[in-house]
Amino acid sequence: MAKQEEHMRKPEWLKIKLNTNKSYNSLKKLMREKSLNTVCEEAKCPNIHECWSERKTATFMILGDTCTRGCRFCAVKTGLPNELDWGEPERVAESVEIMGLKHVVVTAVARDDLNDGGAAVFAETVRAIRRRTPGCTIEILPSDMKGDYESLHTLMDSRPDIFNHNIETVRRLTKRVRAIAMYDRSLQLLERVKEIAPNTPTKSSIMVGLGETKEELVEAMDDLRAHHVDILTIGQYLQPTKKHLKVERYYHPDEFEELKQIALEKGFKHCEAGPLVRSSYHADEQVNATSAQRRIQYMKGYESQGEKLEKYNF
Repeated sequence: MAKQEEHMRKPEWLKIKLNTNKSYNSLKKLMREKSLNTVCEEAKCPNIHECWSERKTATFMILGDTCTRGCRFCAVKTGLPNELDWGEPERVAESVEIMGLKHVVVTAVARDDLNDGGAAVFAETVRAIRRRTPGCTIEILPSDMKGDYESLHTLMDSRPDIFNHNIETVRRLTKRVRAIAMYDRSLQLLERVKEIAPNTPTKSSIMVGLGETKEELVEAMDDLRAHHVDILTIGQYLQPTKKHLKVERYYHPDEFEELKQIALEKGFKHCEAGPLVRSSYHADEQVNATSAQRRIQYMKGYESQGEKLEKYNF
């Protein structure tokens, strides 16, 4: 038993460097003042100190802090959610403006209690950010909304710069890892985004260390490319609490580099792969010039557009 515990001890490359500087502390204070949630905190992201200290990007978690699902890898609490807070979109937008972010990721807890899965609040959050900070690119990371494509249209009408939806794991392990979510439904959702908005980059993420094989990972890459996904992130699964799934093994950084090269050879336009990589890691670097220019054209309908764009050096 002791030998097994020694074998599963976290390797050196998973040690996290803490950086609680002034920028990090002020951002954490702002989140509490605005009564906002971030997936960075709720999901115990290992990169929170890096991202918050540099203020390059932040991931806001809307629709409350309670998820209606119980995925066995996720640290976000589950249960009966609160009523919708329609003041939340404007508070998120105000925080983005105060922080001076160039890129923001908006994700949410799964809200299977809502007919649209929270799509309307999602869309209003994107629009609120655009009104206040037109120079900020926006990535959305919704649940599968149970495959409701009318809700997907509601979401895509807000014209995000990147649409992100994670398959999380390989086909064989999906039922054990993701609870209600379905592997093929996630793939279909990503493909439908391309049907609605062909020029919008799509993105997905895979965790490793849950018992998958290399062949299954390559198969998952093929499935994502077959559904026209552009961007892939691959990271090490870390057990958030003893109640969650155990880590089956830790991948070496060299293995992540190999997976990255395979992904690029498969045709992904961008791939982030590493032990501490998460879905939002270096998200600001994944917005290409095409999506930025498309967003500017969209923003021309707003008043004082030229003045706002000048502020952000466009």
